[in-house]
Amino acid sequence: MSITLAHTCAVYDLIEVQEALDRSRGRSPELEAFYERMLETGADRFVTTPSSIDALDPLFEECPNFDEVLDDLARYLRLAHASRDRSAGFNVMPILLLGGPGVGKTHFAKRLARVMQTECELISMNALSAGFVITGSSASWRGAKCGKVAERLVRGQYANPVVVLDEVEKATGSSQSDPLAALYQLLEPETSKAFRDEFIDVDLDASRIFWVLTANSTEGIPAPLLNRMAVYEVPAPTPEQAAGIAQRMYRGLVREMNLSGFDDALEDAVLDKLAPVSPRDLRKTLLDSLGYAVADGRGHVTTADIRLRPMPGKSRIGF
Repeated sequence: MSITLAHTCAVYDLIEVQEALDRSRGRSPELEAFYERMLETGADRFVTTPSSIDALDPLFEECPNFDEVLDDLARYLRLAHASRDRSAGFNVMPILLLGGPGVGKTHFAKRLARVMQTECELISMNALSAGFVITGSSASWRGAKCGKVAERLVRGQYANPVVVLDEVEKATGSSQSDPLAALYQLLEPETSKAFRDEFIDVDLDASRIFWVLTANSTEGIPAPLLNRMAVYEVPAPTPEQAAGIAQRMYRGLVREMNLSGFDDALEDAVLDKLAPVSPRDLRKTLLDSLGYAVADGRGHVTTADIRLRPMPGKSRIGF
């Protein structure tokens, strides 16, 4: 059983919200409704810390090619447990995961949020063409709304969600609307304590957000942003690691679907045939193979059940 330690902290000032609501009367019904929601839900949010220093151990098995970043996170978790001030929580500097498609960067970030028993906000930066998606837009604009950070902190339950900026090197914008501009403030612990979304115009404490950025390379990422992060090169799984991932996923599917009578493990020949399958496609491939086995009245998967679909050209793979 995994038990998570949690305390609460205020992510905004209720008096400031009330004053902002009073000023906004008659200007924007949407903004008034948002302020009223902030007052109704209150300012306190949970800050979670895994109760065991071994909480990250399952990720070492599930994501074995992330051992470098996991080693560091495990060390920071031990520091959090050694501290007399548990209110500080398990909070580390933003991390940037570098690696080619298929190494499992996004999947790792989502699993990390689950281990920490907090929420996860995924923002795909390859479709992000304006900074207001993160920072919000002015309430005077037509169709204005708050950004993803404020949305998560206000509507969510946690002050320390994992926010994943996926494919950050592909963010595009103009000099007047740089989608990365807000990160200069948000990735710094001191300045992020008073983050101001343009829509709600109230200070938010975003300093406990666990930032995970992913990229295929550092090209296109400004040096000042790189200096604000711990950068990790994530290799593709080795053949042995890929086989272990396939075995764990197969066993998980058998348990999940309550398939009685199936072998406990895949044969080596099956694992060899699965070797070129990307982690993103692995679950579907295994589901299909189990379906073929069931249709044939068997309780084991054969190489004939692994039906690989060739992709035209160079495929994009990943979790």
